[in-house]
Amino acid sequence: MSAIAVERPGERRAQTVLRATGRVALFFVVLAALWALWEGYRALWIHEGWTRPFVVDSSTMPHVHDIFRALWRHSSSGTGGRLITQLLKAAAFTAKEAAVGFALGASVGFVLGVLLSQSRILQRGLLPYVVASQTVPILAVAPIVVVYLGTLHVAAWFSVAVIAAYLTFFPVAINTLRGMHSADRRALELMRSYAASRWEVIWKLRVPSALPYIFAALKVSATASVVGAIIGELPSSIQDGLGGKIIVFNQYYSLDPTQLWATNLIAALLGIAFFLVILLAEKIVVRRAPENLV
Repeated sequence: MSAIAVERPGERRAQTVLRATGRVALFFVVLAALWALWEGYRALWIHEGWTRPFVVDSSTMPHVHDIFRALWRHSSSGTGGRLITQLLKAAAFTAKEAAVGFALGASVGFVLGVLLSQSRILQRGLLPYVVASQTVPILAVAPIVVVYLGTLHVAAWFSVAVIAAYLTFFPVAINTLRGMHSADRRALELMRSYAASRWEVIWKLRVPSALPYIFAALKVSATASVVGAIIGELPSSIQDGLGGKIIVFNQYYSLDPTQLWATNLIAALLGIAFFLVILLAEKIVVRRAPENLV
């Protein structure tokens, strides 16, 4: 009889910790490499006096450590308080708009993808318009949404959430449609042989088969919702979010460019946080899949 190696729970935890440690180490290595690349590019262009593709100086490319240092200084815009405190409050406000927009857009995109997958007539009739909706610049759509919802006495922050949903629903709808058609034909024939209803086929076969496609779309949409929220704050005259901070610090860019760069840094970290939440949800859902249960 051949011996079967059984992985012990302790060994599995040790491997998990080792992989997590490796990923954290890799993150810091890549971060250090990007930091060095930024500073090296800056030093070389200034030393050689090159002006293409743009003039490099403290305004166009400030030192990375100066950007981080600006987070702990008081803002020069006259709003009071440390910059990091202001940006964290603004990020929390923008996160609320982005989260609501993401949930709304993902829900609409998922339902739309499921409906389109069940009818070729709907797919041929609606899909061109769904695609065409993404060719309209978001900066042109945002004022229309804000003004229209404003006439309905809708809160300004919810108008921004709708704009975020506009950027979110499309990837989810397209990937859900693709995923719904990726189910194994043999599994479909088996379920039909058991006289399974259409909804049973959808929820027990097609949707589970589409999960990899759906989560891939959700990762893209999560970061897009943050971008949509920030852009939506511009025509809404909302000063409490990151969009308002970008406008304010853009006016003070010539005096202190590090404030605007620090705002962009916090916005990027917010997008990464949204991405990591979806990644964690994917890990939990995939881990509970029958093929991964031991």
